[in-house]
Amino acid sequence: MIPRHQTVLFVILLLASVIMGAVLWNQLRRAHERLLRGQNAAPTQAPLVAPAEQATLMVADDADNSVAPRILTLPLPQNPEARLRAVLGKLLDLYAAPDAAHPVPGGASSIAQVFLVPIAEGSAKASPTSPQLAVVNLTSAFAAGHPSGLQAETLTVLSICETLHANLPLVTQVRFLVDGQQRATLAGHADLTRTYSAAEMGPQP
Repeated sequence: MIPRHQTVLFVILLLASVIMGAVLWNQLRRAHERLLRGQNAAPTQAPLVAPAEQATLMVADDADNSVAPRILTLPLPQNPEARLRAVLGKLLDLYAAPDAAHPVPGGASSIAQVFLVPIAEGSAKASPTSPQLAVVNLTSAFAAGHPSGLQAETLTVLSICETLHANLPLVTQVRFLVDGQQRATLAGHADLTRTYSAAEMGPQP
């Protein structure tokens, strides 16, 4: 017979898991509704009239399985979502370059949308300083053309997450969509069904 205290503990853990799952599902649903309404109509690249500012790109390197910062000066819009989209576009442009240390085809056009969902902590209402869930909507062409392999896919995902956090520290979580829909993996390995920690450190050599 199962002891009562173990039964109580099991029920508590089960309820906590259900509640956490419901919260994450609600966040993703809200983000998907925004996607369908087309609220983010920002261009793929930052407009040329935007002021030039420093941006930190967390760039992956296949040679030593690392992610390292690279500071560039880019024209960046003021809108946070358009700003993050422009920064990620530049990151993927680096990966699409002929001499890329982490070669991935597609470039900036692979980022269909980036939008933010406030994460309310506990019962508190969301505020301008609330942690943010960033939803990155990739194109199916990018996913189809991405090199398959655990290391290559993981480096891409981690570099995107860390780049988001480096340029907007309020971004603490990241979710991925492909053409507006949930996808099991990026190219057969990296899990796109989970919520990533935006401050998660990349693998070490």
